[in-house]
Amino acid sequence: MTQPVSPPRTTTDKVPSAGRLPAWRGVVARADIRTLSLLGVLAALIVVGGITKPDEFLDTRNLQLVLTQGSVIGVVTVGMTFVIMSGGIDLSVGAIVALSSVWATTVATQEYGFAGILFTAVLVGLGCGLVNGLLIAYGGMVPFIATLAMLASARGLALQITDGSTQIVTIDSVLDLGERDAYILGIPPLVLVFAVVTIIGWLILNRTTFGRRTVAVGGNAEAARLAGIDVRRQRLYLYLLSGLCCGIAAFLLIILSGSGQNTNGNLYELDAIAAAIIGGTLLSGGRGTIVGSVLGVLIFTTITNIFALNNLQSDVQQIAKGAIIVAAVLVQRRTASTT
Repeated sequence: MTQPVSPPRTTTDKVPSAGRLPAWRGVVARADIRTLSLLGVLAALIVVGGITKPDEFLDTRNLQLVLTQGSVIGVVTVGMTFVIMSGGIDLSVGAIVALSSVWATTVATQEYGFAGILFTAVLVGLGCGLVNGLLIAYGGMVPFIATLAMLASARGLALQITDGSTQIVTIDSVLDLGERDAYILGIPPLVLVFAVVTIIGWLILNRTTFGRRTVAVGGNAEAARLAGIDVRRQRLYLYLLSGLCCGIAAFLLIILSGSGQNTNGNLYELDAIAAAIIGGTLLSGGRGTIVGSVLGVLIFTTITNIFALNNLQSDVQQIAKGAIIVAAVLVQRRTASTT
């Protein structure tokens, strides 16, 4: 008598092996490792600063200065993180910050007071982001070329507006935000703005459809299109978001410096890209974290502060930053090859 043959086991009948973790838990574990690694680097830098210049580095005013300086580039980095996650790049952020700051500090603009400066800075940033988005999403231009053209154009327009001179802010309500009397529980207002932008950016990326669409477009634009996502419109929105962050950063820079200059935002694009990369954002798109990018900003700002306190030359500082970027990219490639 023949024995009954059991049906072949389908893929849905497979039992996971005892030692293997679900895929989502592996992703969470890797994210935690990256975050802990960045926190470890930041902690090591703090130790170095405390050892080399204990009185100056650990002083409350110096720590407030580090956070304040990191706030401006930090806001730009939040927008840059979204753009890079979508598979794009924005080389014009520094120039947009410069153009927004000088346009917002003209004599005509300052006649409208605090609201006039804030509104103009944000509006100019959004306008530049709109041009970038239209050229890339609907004009079919490569992000590198489109934003490079915006970099040159915005820098040139900023120079034309200022004629190479510094535009001094005369609005007391703007200048007062940079004074210690405006600190809330010892925290500078610029840091609070950076914190709010970071929280909003995290919520958008991790808790909204917009964030999921950004990751999908960066991971595979064609698959995202077939899934019903309007890829062109999503990219337009992302460059608008980047421009908005640049406008906000320009206003913070106006508060910090009390002026508008065509040299504002110099090399911000490199700092923002570098901070996003060491924070775990893939240049090819599809992966990144706001928390990682913020930690990247704090690491670079702390390095700059330590070098300044120890009177080390800026060229050595740039070499150190370059080495960190190379190491971060190598770690990314190794991580990607093992997943």
